[in-house]
Amino acid sequence: VQLQASGGGSVQPGGSLGLPCAASGGTFGSYALAWFRQTPGKERDFVAVIDWKGGTTYYADSVKDRFTISRDNAKKMAYLQMHSLKPEDTAVYYCAADSYGVVADPESRHLDEYDYWGQGTLVTVSS
Repeated sequence: VQLQASGGGSVQPGGSLGLPCAASGGTFGSYALAWFRQTPGKERDFVAVIDWKGGTTYYADSVKDRFTISRDNAKKMAYLQMHSLKPEDTAVYYCAADSYGVVADPESRHLDEYDYWGQGTLVTVSS
């Protein structure tokens, strides 16, 4: 499966932004989908994951109650809706797919669980 994240941009603190991730090829509906983010010089960090059915989600503590991950299997799309954005949310955001569609905590928080990665999209939170 090929993944393409988009929707990045600049937003003021406290603002909102939605990131779509479009998939092509593969059997999208059977994969778990996740979002990670990375800032220069740092490791890529887990943000959120959703299972193949869209029934189970996990979030990083730093984004819980502010970000929402969702998916539309019919459209082969995943989304990350971000609210109450903070300067520390500034990063390149990546979507990723795990061909094992069931998620588990903490395994699904690890980079090496994911088989496919999209290119990143930059989100900048600044006044």
